[in-house]
Amino acid sequence: MSGMENSGADAGEGRVKNAILIAGPTASGKSALALELAVRTGGVIVNTDSMQGYSVLDVLTARPEAADLARAPHFLYGHVHPGTAYSTGAWLRDVMRLIDEGTLSRRPVFVGGTGLYFRALAEGISEMPDIPQRVRDRWRYELKEQGAVKLHGILLREDSRAAMQLKPTDSQRIVRALEVLDASGRSILEWQAERGRPLIDGRTARFLVIEPDRAALVDRIERRFYQMLDKGALEEVSQLLALRLDPDLPAMKAIGVRELQAAMAGSSTYPEAIERAKIATRQYAKRQTTWFRHQLGPQWRRLQAGDDLETTIQTLVANAT
Repeated sequence: MSGMENSGADAGEGRVKNAILIAGPTASGKSALALELAVRTGGVIVNTDSMQGYSVLDVLTARPEAADLARAPHFLYGHVHPGTAYSTGAWLRDVMRLIDEGTLSRRPVFVGGTGLYFRALAEGISEMPDIPQRVRDRWRYELKEQGAVKLHGILLREDSRAAMQLKPTDSQRIVRALEVLDASGRSILEWQAERGRPLIDGRTARFLVIEPDRAALVDRIERRFYQMLDKGALEEVSQLLALRLDPDLPAMKAIGVRELQAAMAGSSTYPEAIERAKIATRQYAKRQTTWFRHQLGPQWRRLQAGDDLETTIQTLVANAT
């Protein structure tokens, strides 16, 4: 049996064999590499980036365009309403659904910039309880009324160990810990200690992380934001604002949203907004690069400036046949 015939979900282990994982900072060219590999191996692409999962934000999250979608099947892009706080656990469940449906019977190429998604995929993640909507609504209301610091005080009283691991201003994680405690009666730390099984077979997977030249990456970021504006980034921000969402939701924190919103409201000029968005993108890319460098293990092959990508592609394609 060839490598391609043996790829996909193993019913006995519940894992995906012969997967390709491609991590990298924003604007590093990882999506183009993933597309080339998917086309040449007859595979499918699975989004592994938290922001690209949200609908509305096609341009600002640099989601694949129609021409790319026509060349290879893409999954888990733009399938989440921006009013949802999409989590790593939710993404992992979506991947499991793809496995159960047989979608990943073709060689899957996981590509993105969210390190925790890759870690969950390769190492497993603890299961979290389902949170009833009334519980979510309650703690979001309390956050608005009392603020993060007071909620941290409540968490300190009810679950001191979890509270001591969080900053009093870390509103999202504080609310999450309170939701889990409220819904299940157990500390979030107890749930986190019960790690699940990896979804991919690490023995047959190929791990790649792009480490681009810093100067070249900055140049790509500079050019890409202007391209985003040409493709309708302002219209996207208008559509997002029309939904009147909680500004603390992850989708509302996508780079470019707040900056362009400020310019649209007249509190800054458009050149100022563009410059701030480019700075924020550079800072984000630096954080991603640092995380990948220190958190991804030795099984990850580092693709650096000057490496022959075509040779890498040919090797991976040869292993897939």
